[in-house]
Amino acid sequence: MPKRLKPLARLEDEQLRASDPRDHAALSASAGTGKTHVLTARVLRLLLAGVDPASILCLTFTKAGAAEMAHRIHERLAYWVRLKDNALGAELAALGESPGPEMRERARTLFARVLDAAGGGLRIQTIHAFAQSLLAAFPTEAGLVPGFRPLEGREEQLLARQTLADMLVRAETEGDQPLVRDLQALSHRLGEGGAESFLMDCARAPAAMEALGPREGIEARLRHAFGLPLGDIDEAIAAACRDDVFDRAAVEAIAAANRAWGTTTGLNCCDVIAAWLAGEGPARAAALPELAAIVLKKDGEPRSVSAGLLKADPTYADHAARVVECCRALLAMRAAAKLVALFATGLRAGQTFARAYAEAKRAQGVVDFDDLIARAEALLLTPGMGDWVRYKLDQATDHILVDEAQDTNERQWNIVR
Repeated sequence: MPKRLKPLARLEDEQLRASDPRDHAALSASAGTGKTHVLTARVLRLLLAGVDPASILCLTFTKAGAAEMAHRIHERLAYWVRLKDNALGAELAALGESPGPEMRERARTLFARVLDAAGGGLRIQTIHAFAQSLLAAFPTEAGLVPGFRPLEGREEQLLARQTLADMLVRAETEGDQPLVRDLQALSHRLGEGGAESFLMDCARAPAAMEALGPREGIEARLRHAFGLPLGDIDEAIAAACRDDVFDRAAVEAIAAANRAWGTTTGLNCCDVIAAWLAGEGPARAAALPELAAIVLKKDGEPRSVSAGLLKADPTYADHAARVVECCRALLAMRAAAKLVALFATGLRAGQTFARAYAEAKRAQGVVDFDDLIARAEALLLTPGMGDWVRYKLDQATDHILVDEAQDTNERQWNIVR
């Protein structure tokens, strides 16, 4: 006697429509509402419609998901072989199919048809496994070494750490102190684990890393993107603090109003302004935060103007607004330059690591999961070669079902398309 399974849940309304193999369908629903059941039902209905099992491709995103789907389908088909007519008819009716003798007889043959189908029957696999099988069929065209193998998680971690260690030794041996300093700064800011994670993120985006151009020019290109001047930022700020650039008249007006106000706070402001005006460009640049504090709060918003200051100078708010504009622009320049320097440090180190990691993978004839997707996408989209590969796939695949489609990124969708 076959193992007794729970009867198939009857498909109703939207579920029934989504399982109909005659229509393209996308199913969106909350967890636990039966999406996988509908996908499984669609496969069963495809088989009942006479579709060749080898022409069905089911893509999932975990090995466990693929195994669970394959188990569900094969277990149900095996169950149907010896199931009594009434019970089998009820199962078919639950799928929205005819429960009559002809369909029941066809249902009993499906298990054998799947087992005997070319290529091992139903293809239920992760998208990474599909990409691997595709690349294995066209390794040279994909720019891979024939016989390549994918890296598993632990092996990938070990290779990444070995690559980083080798890169550090090479930098020390060759006197590449800028790279050593970049790696030290990255580790100091993010910690050892955080730095390793960041470097691997860079390695997973090789095209983006190459688009940065030569390592030595990364910071300059970032400054251009942020609208920052080249050269020494402190010198640029010092130049902007000169009397012929900075609004000195507004600063002097603020000092005069605070002096007329006569409070301790006002007189302290006068001292700060006097010291700032007495300084040259570099000294003014260094003391810019103290001057800004007179008109700006710590959160960067303008300070409110007291009644005493307005009494001393009814146009005080206008003077303060002009100084706020000057200070904000220069403080923002300094902050942006600091941020750009931080970005450049990480990207220089990340670009160097990405290249070293790619070379280490080539040397060992291995690829990681990101390589599988990127190489498969590139193969399918390559003019000429991609047309031939898609033609070969089209001869073998008529139906694609994607489980957990919300997890699919742009590259994976390109492969599905």
